[in-house]
Amino acid sequence: MPSVMTAQYGEDRRTADTGGRTLAGNAVERLPSGRVNGVPTERVRRAAFPGAIGRLVGRHRQVAFDAAAVGIAALDVWLRVVPEAEPYNYVLSVVSVAAVALRRRFPFLVVLITVPGFLAGWAQLAAMIALGTLARQQLLSAQTYVGAALVWLSRFFVWPPDEFVALDWKTHVHNAIYGCIVAGMPIAIGLLAHAREELSARIAELAASREREKVLHARAVRADERARLAREMHDVVSHQVSLIAMQAGALRMAAADPNAKQVAGTIRMLSTRTLDELRQLVSVLRTTNGDDSPQPRLEELAQLVGAAGIPATLTVQGPVADLPAPVSGAAYRTVQEALTNVRKHACGAATAVLVVADADQLRVEVRNEAPEGAAVGSVDAGTLPSGGHGLVGLRERAALLDGELEAGPTDSGGFAVKVTFPLVRTLEP
Repeated sequence: MPSVMTAQYGEDRRTADTGGRTLAGNAVERLPSGRVNGVPTERVRRAAFPGAIGRLVGRHRQVAFDAAAVGIAALDVWLRVVPEAEPYNYVLSVVSVAAVALRRRFPFLVVLITVPGFLAGWAQLAAMIALGTLARQQLLSAQTYVGAALVWLSRFFVWPPDEFVALDWKTHVHNAIYGCIVAGMPIAIGLLAHAREELSARIAELAASREREKVLHARAVRADERARLAREMHDVVSHQVSLIAMQAGALRMAAADPNAKQVAGTIRMLSTRTLDELRQLVSVLRTTNGDDSPQPRLEELAQLVGAAGIPATLTVQGPVADLPAPVSGAAYRTVQEALTNVRKHACGAATAVLVVADADQLRVEVRNEAPEGAAVGSVDAGTLPSGGHGLVGLRERAALLDGELEAGPTDSGGFAVKVTFPLVRTLEP
């Protein structure tokens, strides 16, 4: 069941500071570049790393793969170099190896560049790597078929042409079979990599969807609890307080003692104000977030202190009109709870309320002296029910706004409640 502070001020800000992050963001697997259902998988990969860190890691990963591909292609050429080859064989092979570095941006063009190096040179792995990248990005498109045919032709045809013509038919068949392997293997690997990308993206999307369902379910449960709490408050608490107000009004009209009339009037006024606040709180509980209903502010402290029914003074230092609504409402509720405790446990004790606001923080202090005796019309504190959660609620309210609350007896035998709210953090977006 959500607490009253949660209903009034919304969910804990420490949960909100996560900025909507879910576990799915940490579970996204890093994927190679490409597109899945029209969306670049680069976005999916970077979801595991926030902001600039994701871009930096993704860029270094691509550079490392490109460097490895160029190195493997260069090693393949270097191991197969024939000393008596023509200069153009070297040039075409080197150009093919260098073109591998651009295979991500221009996959089909790189395939066309590496084919001469494969046909008249030794850049077989360079052509295969380029064809695999093309298949991964374009799947079984027309460009992929053309690239596969060219790579197959480069493996089947033997350069120079006179040597190709001199080969027997068995060698031609053998070269044709191996050409299918050389052209088909990178296509199969590219398609497998693309399928892995798509599967990983689907898994990440499913995980994110499940997290969203969990969040929505939790919100629905909280909404049900808030509605149930609102019904209970409306049906039970409001009814009882209404009876108190009616009985106090009747007592005020029937009593002959002026002091009794004054006490009955105070009870009726406090009961009426409690009903108004209960209606506001019920309205807050029935809303999606807890910030839609007006909350009391520090400007209303004078009225609260005057109606407390105890000898209390109020001192306000600094501007309090421009304070954020959550801070002003929390300070008001703190003073209200402290005055209620004084009336219940030390009725008649002199009480001082101090509010100090500056540029950095808001400090509120409620200090009462030791009670000298029971006031006329007061009720014995031992007969008043105690919720037992007043100070706990004040600490929770202060914690929601990054504030600190101190409460305890004083050296003079009284009691002091001090709370401090930082204004700089609260005003930050």
